Amino acid sequence: MSPPHVECFPRLEGPLVYLALLLAVASLVFWVYVLFDVIGADSERVRLLPKPLWAMIVLFLPKLGPAAWFLLGRPAREPAASRGPVGPPPPFPEYEHPGRARASSPEEDEEFLRRCRERAEEQRRRAREIQNRQERARWERERGEHDGDEDPADPSS
Repeated sequence: MSPPHVECFPRLEGPLVYLALLLAVASLVFWVYVLFDVIGADSERVRLLPKPLWAMIVLFLPKLGPAAWFLLGRPAREPAASRGPVGPPPPFPEYEHPGRARASSPEEDEEFLRRCRERAEEQRRRAREIQNRQERARWERERGEHDGDEDPADPSS
């Protein structure tokens, strides 16, 4: 006679299997997230225990460690006001820099515009010089090709 079959664990079927798998994966993801959160936390701001000890607790107690980290060890969040502006980014972010040069008087603004005009004129002058040199070189090349057609030493031409 064989002994009666006794099940130690209830058999999961249907949607319960998927629910158990989902909970297991979520638990693993949360554990990995908390582990990285502990590693990336600022050592001076961690509460209650030293940071390496928190890492060991989270690593070796996968269910209790993350909960303890969130309740007791995680650094307090900074207020929202100190994190910066809230809302969509400005359309021209280059104008939002606090150290951006701005004219404090109309004279300084005129001086800036004068320097811009001078710089533009200098760039135009250099561009004209380069263009003239290129035209001169092309003209000399063409002239040299036409002069080279008739060789005075050649009696047949």
